[in-house]
Amino acid sequence: MTRLVKSSYDKMLFGVCGGLAQRFGMDSTVVRAIFVIGAILGVGSFFIIYVVLAFVMPKDF
Repeated sequence: MTRLVKSSYDKMLFGVCGGLAQRFGMDSTVVRAIFVIGAILGVGSFFIIYVVLAFVMPKDF
């Protein structure tokens, strides 16, 4: 099982979505779309979760 880390090669802002996609075996575009749609629809928790993960998740080396 792989660790949950920020991606250093598949990132747009902080690498959170790329890391989540890698961990769960998904396409990073799908994970990004989920976060964007959640933020647009007014579910503020998606934005808060992203910011928290950006600071909490370690970088892959």
